[in-house]
Amino acid sequence: MPKMKTLSGAKKRFSVKSSGKVKCKQSKMRHLQKNKTQKLKRGLRQGDYVDAADRHRIDAMMPYA
Repeated sequence: MPKMKTLSGAKKRFSVKSSGKVKCKQSKMRHLQKNKTQKLKRGLRQGDYVDAADRHRIDAMMPYA
């Protein structure tokens, strides 16, 4: 049986850490920055972890991660 391919967009957006959690960037930082508070923008700079309910989607996109 051939190897499964990793979805190329997923490998650019997610990284699996040694604890098994999947790290990603937070949303809402692309445009309309002047309407957001500095405190909100500072908080969005840090990465976030994928919720356990969505983990099965990431596992399907990245089978060998």
